[in-house]
Order: sequence, then C-alpha cells, then structure tokens
Amino acid sequence: MFDIGFFELLVVGVVALLVLGPERLPTAARTCGLWLGRVRRSLTSIQSEIREELRLEELKRSAAIEKEQLDRELEEMRQPFQQPAAADKGEAGTSSVTRSEPSASDDQASQPDSTKDKP
Repeated sequence: MFDIGFFELLVVGVVALLVLGPERLPTAARTCGLWLGRVRRSLTSIQSEIREELRLEELKRSAAIEKEQLDRELEEMRQPFQQPAAADKGEAGTSSVTRSEPSASDDQASQPDSTKDKP
C-alpha cells in the first residue's frame, strides 16, 4: 500500500528515539499502535458495510428482475382463461339456457318402490 521498506522504518525509529528519548518512546509506540489498530478496524468496518450494501442492492435488483419475469409468465398463463371468459359473456345474452330444479316426481321415479317387493 505505502511502499515503505525496512530502511525507512529504521530511519523513523531512530529519529523517534532521538526526539522522544528512551523513556517516552515505548509509550509513543504503543499509542501509535493503538491509533493504527483503530484506523484499520474502522476501515475494515466501512469496507464490510459497503460490501453488505452492494450485496443487498444486487439482491434487490435480482429480486426485481425475477418478479418481473414471474409477472410476465403469470400474465401469459392468465390470457387463455381470460379470452374464453370474455367470449362467454358475449354469448350469455344470446343463449337462453336455464336450469330447472328437480321436481318431486323425479325424486320418486329414481327411488325404488318398497311396497312392490313385499309379499
């Protein structure tokens, strides 16, 4: 990422030792390490959140595409059933088919007479 080699780190360490002195250098190094750790965790957290948002956006996009495809297929499946229904409505006014209810004589004719079987 930063193209910093061992020699550059050694120069920074020597300069820090000369400027801070041997008493404060361990504390300064620890503080720098803590700050670098916090920065790395923050960057990692931000990266993971961005990845998650991109993943969710991709899922929403694919779900929308799938929904559109299913809606088209559903409409294609409905068309054959809607066309005859529209034709039946047009024919309903011209035909006079009525349903009649069964009469009492029809009920008696379908039932066997039990009095004829007795001796």
